[in-house]
Amino acid sequence: MQQSRPAIPAAPKRPGIYRLLVVQLGVTLVTAALLTFETDSSLALSALKGGLAGLLPNVYFAWRAFLYRGARFQRQMIRSFYRAQVGKHLLAILLFTGIFVMSPPQSPQWFFVTFALVQCVYWLTPWLIGRPGSH
Repeated sequence: MQQSRPAIPAAPKRPGIYRLLVVQLGVTLVTAALLTFETDSSLALSALKGGLAGLLPNVYFAWRAFLYRGARFQRQMIRSFYRAQVGKHLLAILLFTGIFVMSPPQSPQWFFVTFALVQCVYWLTPWLIGRPGSH
């Protein structure tokens, strides 16, 4: 009788996903930097909080969802995706709650604008991941 081998996590080789996260970070930092130079730092801090509230759950999802790959790990992959999605939503809820309770943004408008801009980066996914036929 053969012993089943334990599931081995996939190698962390996901450059397309990392490019997407780097662009989201870039959107956050550029928005905050522009606000710092054009207005004042309190607006920039609000934008930074909004961008991070959008980015950090996505970082968690990217890390958690792609732990496994390959046909041998179908169940683990599906389970990992579900856990990643639930964790992403819970982390977003915690971040929003924490930010608005502990350190409310001075400019909620810029908080939500930057959060929305970070989410809009998903529209660029075909170009960022760069798979043939996805453009």
